[in-house]
Amino acid sequence: MHERPLIGDEEELRAYLGDRFDRSLLVRWQEQLEEEARSIDDEATLYRTSQAYLYNLTAFAMTGTKAPYVAALRSGLEPGARVLDVGCGIGSDGLALLEAGFRVEFADFDNPSTRYLRWRLERRGLSAPVHDLDAGPLPTGFDLAYAFDVLEHVEEPLALLDAMEASAGLVCVNLLTDAGDDSVLHHELPVRRIAWRARRRGLVLDRHFHGDRVRLLIYRGERPRGAPR
Repeated sequence: MHERPLIGDEEELRAYLGDRFDRSLLVRWQEQLEEEARSIDDEATLYRTSQAYLYNLTAFAMTGTKAPYVAALRSGLEPGARVLDVGCGIGSDGLALLEAGFRVEFADFDNPSTRYLRWRLERRGLSAPVHDLDAGPLPTGFDLAYAFDVLEHVEEPLALLDAMEASAGLVCVNLLTDAGDDSVLHHELPVRRIAWRARRRGLVLDRHFHGDRVRLLIYRGERPRGAPR
């Protein structure tokens, strides 16, 4: 993993939370989320109410783990392309794409993370829709829909892929391939089945990152709008 100093993102979360900010939760970003998940003991409720995710997603963004995924995604798109960030959380990846000139929309459950995302957009002087997944299906007409570190949290990942494929000309997802992952929030993914699905539909990119722990796929969805460059 590529790490960068814990600065910037931390200060932004501190500014948002004010007196409620607790840096110990940022340091214990993984443990405190697991503890909250066990205390709530209901995934649907957790993903709609979690305060711990504000710290977890901020700390994880600061590790730079997803930077190569974003770079791979950008290599197949021209600036100005319309992109959908599925399961966006606090929106760190989509914000980077917005600032790079892409037209980004976000989709997730209405929760503390997306409320923070709306604040982050306003703070940067940016405008982008944030769609509530409980309010209806994914919007359509995108050049690419992506979901980073999302599929392993979903009980029916193939159904989510169905929705993403109907939304965009290209679909980009990463797959955790490490069977030793023991997070209470991670479901085992049918990696081979998803990879076969991507090949059948039209594989654009298949690459491993962080050793062999993460596999990134880009493949064609329902409405291809031109080949990637």
